[in-house]
Formats: sequence, C-alpha cells, structure tokens
Amino acid sequence: MTYEFFARTDKGRVRTNNEDAVAVDRDAQVAILADGMGGYNAGEVASGMATTFIRTEMARWLAQAGSTPQSTDVRRALEICVENANHAILGASLSNPQYAGMGTTLVVGVFHGSRLILGHIGDSRCYRLRDGALQQITRDHSWLQEQVDAGLLTPQQAALSSNRNLVTRALGVEPNVMMEVNEFQVASNDLFLLCSDGLTDMVSDSDLAEMVRAPLPLEEKATLLVDTANANGGRDNVSVLLVQAAAGGKKRGLMSRLLGAA
Repeated sequence: MTYEFFARTDKGRVRTNNEDAVAVDRDAQVAILADGMGGYNAGEVASGMATTFIRTEMARWLAQAGSTPQSTDVRRALEICVENANHAILGASLSNPQYAGMGTTLVVGVFHGSRLILGHIGDSRCYRLRDGALQQITRDHSWLQEQVDAGLLTPQQAALSSNRNLVTRALGVEPNVMMEVNEFQVASNDLFLLCSDGLTDMVSDSDLAEMVRAPLPLEEKATLLVDTANANGGRDNVSVLLVQAAAGGKKRGLMSRLLGAA
C-alpha cells in the first residue's frame, strides 16, 4: 500500500494566533494533528511540542525497527512516544509559569503496510472515506460525547450546545494520559481525514461528506475544507490532514533505488 499526504492549517477568521499543529513524516508514514489549549501562546507551544516530538520519535523507532515490525510493536512504540510527549509537555508547563495549564488534543496515525494504527486524545477526529461513505472512526473524549452516550442529550442537541469544546482527556495536563488506540485494515482508495474541531464545528456532517467525496487532488480538497470552515465563520483555528491510500508497495527512497539499480 502507498500513501499520499497533504496537510493544511489556518488560524481562522477570529483568532489572532494558531494553536493547531500538524506534522507528517512521509518516509515513516506517520500523520499527526494537535489542537492546543492554554494561556497566551501556550496552546501553540503544547501542540507544537506534541507533533514534533511524536513525529521525530516514531520515525526514529520505525527506522530502527526495519521493514517488518509487528503491528503490536508499532502500537506499543506509539504509546511510549505519546507517554514521553505527555511528560515533556507537562514538565514545560510546570517549569514555566507562562505555560501553566497548557495541553493539547491529539490524533495520530501510523500507516503500517495495509494497517492503520490510530491513536487519539480529546476531540480531534479521524474520518475514513470508503466506497463513497464517510465514517468517523474516532470517538470524542468530551463532556458532550459522555452526555450523548448516557442518553442525556441527542446528537442534535449536542451540536447546538455551548459546551461542545469541553474535553475530558488532553495531552500534557496530568502525569498520566489515556490514549485510545485502535487498529484498522486499510483498503485501496481509502481516504483518511484528520481534523481539529475548527473544521467540524463550522461544517455540517453532510457538507463535510460532500467535500471529502469531491473528485479533487488532496491539496485542492484540503483548501476547500479550510475555506468552507472560514466562510462559515472561522471561529477557531482549522486544520486538516488528508491521507490517500493506493494499492502497491511502499515507495523506495532514493538510496535504495540507486542501490537496486547498481
């Protein structure tokens, strides 16, 4: 399986700074998105630390593991990377008063052959488009989702609530964090969308599905998603990360191609 990646992030129409962060390592086939929170500029510090740390550490581990690590090993490596990122962010928060209380959501995908190891914390989401149907494959760690799960609110009521941004899990806030990890089989032509709530709060489910299904290159599709969120008010930072799967082997790097031709 081969994967094409494209990410775009924008501060929106209201915020003066961007507390979202995205990171991709195409060789390691790792995609990361984070939505930071905290005091002045602290949110962007937390999200930037999370994405940079996890991308670097996962890429290093995958390079050392060789070409055929087991999915269970990849999953454990991801969990360790996220635990270490949590400690780093919390440490920075405790040692720097200007960063006190900072934290971030997280959604991270490791595309391992024809498998996706997907971890998330908070309300940043991952969707999968398969055979024309768009499905949310993460479940928000939020107060509203808990109310819906308990039958106290309908999804329609939750969508209109002023409390929709209250998360129940965040990276870098407490010494221990619980990341939800799931594994999925990837089919050829699957398209994955990782996004912050700046997209999903501004775009209806039906419009989101229509745009993700649009027969556009990833760059144009990402631009359409971000521009629509902004046109609808852009009340928050908005970030999207698209990953397109296609049948075939992983592309070889330049050095391996040269050695193979020798």
